[in-house]
Amino acid sequence: QVQLVESGGGSVQAGGSLRLSCAVSGYTGSSICMAWFRQAPGKGREGVAIIDSDGSTSYADSVKGRFTISKDNAKNTLNLQMNSLKPEDTAMYYCAAEIRYNCMGLDDAYMEYWGKGTRVTIST
Repeated sequence: QVQLVESGGGSVQAGGSLRLSCAVSGYTGSSICMAWFRQAPGKGREGVAIIDSDGSTSYADSVKGRFTISKDNAKNTLNLQMNSLKPEDTAMYYCAAEIRYNCMGLDDAYMEYWGKGTRVTIST
């Protein structure tokens, strides 16, 4: 059973940076698609970034050029570097995974496993 545990959330001022991490356990294979989603208060969950088994990445338009998703295979972790943060980035951020080589897409319907989330708050 794949388990995902997020860390790194917090409160920063607009323009600042945060780095989120997601520790993966219960799976050591190479065919895993991983993503970050977020849910702002009163809104639906949206995809933020996704990374394929071969390292190919894709981002939501709202975070392109500001966020970077990466994997550390040696540590079995997924990361999200978030720069130039805006108040509209305030949300609960979730790590998600799908056991397949090529990701189906940045859509929560495709994800099989979820973490419990880490809160990010950006103030003006």
